[in-house]
Amino acid sequence: MAASKPVEAAMAAAAAPGSVNGVGGGSGTAGPGSGAGTLPRWHVALAIGAPLLLGAGAMYLWSRRRRRREAAGRGESSGLKRNSERKTPEGRASPALGSGHPDGSGDSLEMNSLDRAQAAKNKGNKYFKAGKYEQAIQCYTEAISLCPTEKNVDLSTFYQNRAAAFEQLQKWKEVAQDCTKAVELNPKYVKALFRRAKAHEKLDNKKECLEDVTAVCILEGFQNEQSMLLADKVLKLLGKENAKEKYKNREPLMPSPQFIKSYFSSFTDDIISQPMLKGEKSDEDKDKEGEALEVKENSGYLKAKQYMEEENYDKIISECSKEIEAQGKYMAEALLLRATFYLLIGSANAAKPDLDKVISLKDANVKLRANALIKRGTMCMQQQQPMLSTQDFNMAAEIDPQNSDVYHHRGQLKILLDLVEEAVADFDACIKLRPKFALAQAQKCFALYRQAYTANNSSQVQAAMKGFEEVIKKFPRCAEGYALYAQALTDQQQFGKADEMYDKCIDLEPDNATTYVHKGLLQLQWKQDLDKGLELISKAIEIDNKCDFAYETMGTIEVQRGNMEKAIDMFNKAINLAKSEMEMAHLYSLCDAAHAQTEVAKKYGLKPPTL
Repeated sequence: MAASKPVEAAMAAAAAPGSVNGVGGGSGTAGPGSGAGTLPRWHVALAIGAPLLLGAGAMYLWSRRRRRREAAGRGESSGLKRNSERKTPEGRASPALGSGHPDGSGDSLEMNSLDRAQAAKNKGNKYFKAGKYEQAIQCYTEAISLCPTEKNVDLSTFYQNRAAAFEQLQKWKEVAQDCTKAVELNPKYVKALFRRAKAHEKLDNKKECLEDVTAVCILEGFQNEQSMLLADKVLKLLGKENAKEKYKNREPLMPSPQFIKSYFSSFTDDIISQPMLKGEKSDEDKDKEGEALEVKENSGYLKAKQYMEEENYDKIISECSKEIEAQGKYMAEALLLRATFYLLIGSANAAKPDLDKVISLKDANVKLRANALIKRGTMCMQQQQPMLSTQDFNMAAEIDPQNSDVYHHRGQLKILLDLVEEAVADFDACIKLRPKFALAQAQKCFALYRQAYTANNSSQVQAAMKGFEEVIKKFPRCAEGYALYAQALTDQQQFGKADEMYDKCIDLEPDNATTYVHKGLLQLQWKQDLDKGLELISKAIEIDNKCDFAYETMGTIEVQRGNMEKAIDMFNKAINLAKSEMEMAHLYSLCDAAHAQTEVAKKYGLKPPTL
């Protein structure tokens, strides 16, 4: 099991930002039942990206269990309150003219200042309801001027009502100014905060909008859908904006050796990942008897292959470039290998021309062209271009129908597109061509399990669970089978057995950091053992300090604990490791949410519940 394998994204319960086919790293696998209402809120980190509001950020994660309980088992929105558009003015009940006078006959001159202010506000409300916003503004302005300065609550209401009228006239600057006055007088005034958030959105003040809507969400207990939708929207916009700039200027980073090996293990018909033949090895190599092997030729590509076997990955791109520049015998292979490593270091723009070139080489080995199509299709899916992705996979199947990798990776694409039946058909086609390919069999089981769980079909769920047992019995060395089974067992709340499955994964792949993260999350959900969970996730970082999933998960937990500074540090480390712009945008949304919560705590003393 590994975050770098295709299943880690393709089998996610929702198409969370992260890796597909391993190039993109990211958020790990989430089971289809991650949102089961009976699960404690620890589980939200495992199923990140799967709530009602995708990408809503870490500040909202604590509430997912409650929201999911309301939405579980029905294909509709959650039980979040659907507020009105908050367009109407408001205020406490106002005294009628002459109130406070026994005979009720006093005129406006006899009224005190607050009474006259309330009367002006009431008149403004009538104008507002009649759609006469300019007259309403005049009345609210009169109310503000009449209201005693010590009457903070009333005065804040008058400012908020005037802001509502300005909103109808789309005078966003005035809306923000009046709402600011209202909030200064009444810091926990939800309507004023939300109206100011909307004004900031219109004025393109995303950071300020996020802070205001964060405060609103906390004050409303994360129960108002309108507020949550705005938070989700602005977080996504901020995430994309920040990621676009960061990704453009990022330094390429080679992932860990375990990540790379796990990625290549998801291919069985990939020529460039096959071991070198004896005749290909260079004259520096010796066989076990110490005799020099035959030197086939001096080739940059063959040197790159040698470096692959030595796990000296940093030199591969440069050696492939030498082969390409010399237009050597292995130019097509060198183009594909260089493109693959460009993808691994997160340089999709550099990879695409190489992939395009390989695909266009009609005389090249068909398996090279099919492999290039698979990788370009994967890249398109990461860039949220599913139609282009589908076209590439279909073309690969057309030119090389006996290539099991085409069906294996297309099956994962179908999972992301929620075409589970088609995914299962592709996995079957892969298995027919490669009966001993354990990874495809495990992923087929998980696809069937997800389908059964989503349909709430208990008999099919049990059949899928039995299928997992058969896979791990048939392929006891397949760590992915144990890992996916563990996630299904967690959904079924069979925590002890899930823990055993993760232990088997660790026995098979002790250097796989992602397994430790999943096992740590299991401890949090199962035993609410925070110390053990954090210990295991820290172990993951110790094993692989390039495991972005571990940093992201640690950050999410720290948010839930209220440790914003540490959470932001973890998210920033994950951002620096992100291998795609989409994944980076997702991580920025988490980081921005934590930043906003920090500012809200400073300004208003507001904090959501913590662990």
